[in-house]
Amino acid sequence: METETATQWLTDEEQCAWRTHLEVNKLLNYQLEKDLQPFGLTMNDYEILVNLSESEDHRMRMSDLAAATLQSKSRLSHQITRMENAGLVRRENCESDRRGLYTVLTDFGLETMQKVAPHHVASVRQHFMDLVSPQDLSELHKALTPIAEHLRSQRGKP
Repeated sequence: METETATQWLTDEEQCAWRTHLEVNKLLNYQLEKDLQPFGLTMNDYEILVNLSESEDHRMRMSDLAAATLQSKSRLSHQITRMENAGLVRRENCESDRRGLYTVLTDFGLETMQKVAPHHVASVRQHFMDLVSPQDLSELHKALTPIAEHLRSQRGKP
């Protein structure tokens, strides 16, 4: 028979911090997404463009891109089809693995990335960076790093 452990409820301070984190995450993502709309992009589109623009030869295997963007292969496939139709990316077969596919950034996709990036960075500055002091930013990074490391280590675990 399993022994039940008592739930360790959040303290008022913990609950306040947790709910503020959730609210900021939702509101910031909403604002950044809204600021990409004039360019016809979503945050998912932008994240894919960033990953491809920073990768060697502006290409990534679909499986690696899915892992990098935390998307299922099926969801990513639909996303890439939409981006392909917009001329931002194309798919190429993988010579070494007949079942593998690459997603490749097109010239138009790279031009779009170069056009949009300054606006996105300005949005990140306006709605996040400029609202946090350098000292608090350092503390925020210090506080979030172990959480990010823990969550990265949990990827792929049931």
